[in-house]
Amino acid sequence: MSLREATREQSEAKRLLDAALAEGPAHAYLFHGPPGVGKRPLARAFARELLGTTRRVHPDLYELDALGEMIRIDAIRELRRDLHMRPFEADRRVYLVLSAHLMNEDAADALLKDLEEPPPYAVIVLVADDLGPIPETIRSRCQLVPFRRLSERAVREAVDARVPELDEETRIALARVSAGRLDRLERLLDPQAVERRGVLLEQARAAYRDPAFEPSAAAAALLDCARERGAEAKALEEANVAGLELTARESEQRVKRAQRGAEREEQLAQLEELEAWYRDLVVVAVGADETAAHVDRLADLREDASRERLIGAERAAEAVRETWRRLEEFNLAPQLAFESLFVQIAEELRR
Repeated sequence: MSLREATREQSEAKRLLDAALAEGPAHAYLFHGPPGVGKRPLARAFARELLGTTRRVHPDLYELDALGEMIRIDAIRELRRDLHMRPFEADRRVYLVLSAHLMNEDAADALLKDLEEPPPYAVIVLVADDLGPIPETIRSRCQLVPFRRLSERAVREAVDARVPELDEETRIALARVSAGRLDRLERLLDPQAVERRGVLLEQARAAYRDPAFEPSAAAAALLDCARERGAEAKALEEANVAGLELTARESEQRVKRAQRGAEREEQLAQLEELEAWYRDLVVVAVGADETAAHVDRLADLREDASRERLIGAERAAEAVRETWRRLEEFNLAPQLAFESLFVQIAEELRR
């Protein structure tokens, strides 16, 4: 992917990186924003531009990613040893630190030393899904390059290219429910994800339609789906590490990280779609059907939406947003968080 292609949807990133290529790069950059919006492809494209190459592998490109659930100090020490080697072919050396938000405190402290006084030929690019875990001392020594979620148009183009055989309503719904993230789109296209989405929407509706609705059972159903997604990621990562020269501990860490990461991401995605469903109840109730995310479920929305439920649906959507924020920022117990949420949703929508 060229730099121009990679930055088409990221105007601020494009402006900053075009300036870097025209005027000369800073010594360190921090790409930050949600997963699935092109940070990694852009970081690699930027590195190739800096090195003046189109090759995927280059002796002056060093790439580091987390092996387990964090980047530990040993990995940063190895990078630091390489950092003081002169370039082999190009005029500079480029270091990509992927998943930089997973650096532990010792690793961050070790990297800080070279961010303060880097060799003149080195450019360090950190890629993080979240700025929060990155120490301010590191942030202040990097040029921040922000990324945002992709437009519906961009995701729709990806949907149309991947599954042109699907009907129009389904393709629109996929683009909207993906919420601006291509990684989420890929998961939604998985047949198992279709079943999990069905479970999610069934529980979303049961909260206000089923007199026997049990919040604990609804929470358990969604978390079972999240665990299923984690098991799929675990199996895939086990196959991936089988062909790599890793120690047993490194392999185990990578597999655990993939499983836990996928499970957590599924939980956050479930909350985003729950919010979209209750928001759709509002827009359909006021006659704005064309703006609904779930255009493939308009018949259900029209059956459920009413002026009487409008305020309750607004409050339910707000409750979901607050749960997403708390689950994303804090180490909450998912079962309790989801169960409490469904209690609140049911109360709001049955008033």
